Amino acid sequence: MDENLSDDEQLEQIREWWREYGWYLVGGVLLGVAILSGIRQYGGYQQDRAEAAAVLYQELALAIADDADSDALSLLEQLRSEFPSSPYTDQAGLSIVIMHLGNQSTRGAMDALRYTLERTSDEHLALIVRLRLARLLVSNGRHEEARALLDGADPGSFSARFSEIRGDIYYAQGDADGARAAYSQALNDEQSALVDRGLVQMKLDDLPAAFVPLVQQDVLTEDDSG
Repeated sequence: MDENLSDDEQLEQIREWWREYGWYLVGGVLLGVAILSGIRQYGGYQQDRAEAAAVLYQELALAIADDADSDALSLLEQLRSEFPSSPYTDQAGLSIVIMHLGNQSTRGAMDALRYTLERTSDEHLALIVRLRLARLLVSNGRHEEARALLDGADPGSFSARFSEIRGDIYYAQGDADGARAAYSQALNDEQSALVDRGLVQMKLDDLPAAFVPLVQQDVLTEDDSG
C-alpha cells in the first residue's frame, strides 16, 4: 500500500480490495473448514464401520466355537454384504474354511477360499489363500487346477512354499524328477525359511532314485577303426 496516501485514501483502497476479493477469501476459509469437517466425519464413519465389522467377526468366531454353523454362515453373509472390503470379512472367510474342513466339507472350504481370493484387496493375504487352496486341490487329486492356480500369480516372498507345492504335484503325478527339482528349489530358495525344511527334506529323501541310463560305448565306424 502506498504510504503517501492519506488514512482515508488507504481505508478506501482496503474497502475496494475487500469488495473485489473478500468473497474469495471468505469462500476459501469456508471451504477449508468444510473439508476438515468432512475428513473428521469420514474418519469417524470409517471407525464406526470398522468397529461394527469387528463385532460381527467376534460373533462369527463364537458361533463357530459353539458349533452353530448356520449362525456363522449368516454372519459371514452379513459381513460380505455390509463390509465387503473389510479385513474382518477376509478373516471371517478363512475362519469359515476351518469350519468347513472340520465338517469334512472340502467343497465348502474351497468355495470360501475362492471367494476370498477373488475379492480381497490384501495382496499378502491373497498369496496365503492361493497356497491353501492349492494344497486342498492337490489333496483332492485336482493337480492341474492346483498347478494353474500357482502359475497364476507372482509368489513374491512365498516362492519357496510355491515350489514345495509344485513338488507335491509332481510327486502325486508320478514325476519323481520334477518333484526332486521342485523340492530342491524350495530348500535352496532365498525364502526357504518360510517352509518346514525338515519336512521338505524328508519328502526329497523319500523320492525314488533318479533313473540314470547306462552309458554305452560308441561303436567305432570303419573310418575310425581304419
